Amino acid sequence: MDTTKSSDIRICSRCVMDSNIRTIRFDDQGICNYCKLHDELEKEFPLDERGRKELDGIIERIKAEGAGREYDCIVGISGGRDSTYTLYLAKKQWGLRPLAVHFNDGWGNPVSGANMKRVTEQLGVKMLTVSSDWRESKDLKIACLQASVPEMDLGTDIGYTAALYSVAAAKNVKNIVFGHSFRAEGIAPLYWNFQEGNYLKEIHRRFGSHPLRPWKATDAGFNFQMRHIFYYTVIRRIRFIPVLNYLKYNRNELGEFLTKELGWQDTVARYFDDLYHGFMSKVLREKFSIDLRKLSYAALVRTGYMTRQEALDKLKEIQISERPDIINLCIDRLGVTQAQLDEWLSRPVKTFKDYSKVYRWMILLKWPAWLFSRVHLIPGHAYAKFYKA
Repeated sequence: MDTTKSSDIRICSRCVMDSNIRTIRFDDQGICNYCKLHDELEKEFPLDERGRKELDGIIERIKAEGAGREYDCIVGISGGRDSTYTLYLAKKQWGLRPLAVHFNDGWGNPVSGANMKRVTEQLGVKMLTVSSDWRESKDLKIACLQASVPEMDLGTDIGYTAALYSVAAAKNVKNIVFGHSFRAEGIAPLYWNFQEGNYLKEIHRRFGSHPLRPWKATDAGFNFQMRHIFYYTVIRRIRFIPVLNYLKYNRNELGEFLTKELGWQDTVARYFDDLYHGFMSKVLREKFSIDLRKLSYAALVRTGYMTRQEALDKLKEIQISERPDIINLCIDRLGVTQAQLDEWLSRPVKTFKDYSKVYRWMILLKWPAWLFSRVHLIPGHAYAKFYKA
């Protein structure tokens, strides 16, 4: 009996992405379009001499553009292994002069906080924490719950990106280095994680109760829309560079390496550098049939660091971050009653298309977006997610 199929759900024959994803497609061999997209990205970011030369060229350009400035790059950090490794590489291996930037929206895991303090001190890197207004942060999370969309952490995602751009603008830094790798994290389906500022603005307009502070170039906050991205990328020429796309590494071995070298501690669960992810994991699984682990597990299967059966078996387990104490902590910090939460969670599922008025314009901008991705003004994986996934 084939354990990868049921009468209702079809699972990719190569990875673990399945037909719960509305944009998934399968070829004659049962291989999904996300595997095909992974293979395209393998060609774009090869792990051969060409890839090494391209990465070397990026590093040299960062150094040249940062000459004479206090910092030559911004590195976004969360306390997780990928961002910690990126900071380590930037400082120790590549000889860059990074400023570590952390976005604090009030939900950080104390273990991650200790990681960031310990690692930046040992590397001799200054860390700047950009803290959001707690009233805004909490209000946006409640608004997303009321909107009944899967992007429950949309405010944090937008705020994180805005914070990195803001600091880069304030420090006159042209390059933002961040720790994303499609080989380790995969590509999120568009209907799972549509990250766009006008979408957040519309949700806030309909369901928010606390005003968001106005945008400023050096303090964008949560008011961060497409015209602001144009300002940072085209006017200020600030780039987002996913350096880990040029490297192959085993995440489990990486954790051991970081622990030995820097005293880094594992937060135990994926994405658990943010405590809200424990609550998110439970709601996404129960209401939206979304398990974010599929993204990273599928990627690890494609790269050979996990067998397909291992991934399928792990997906049968409930994430450790869904502990009752974490769930209760999040509900308490949101300041809502169980009755309110139950009513919001019982609402029909919505998507970005129910709120965003920008997506149709984004489709028309496909060619400029592709061009921007080629020169690193926007991340290549972001282009793939919006236009190919």
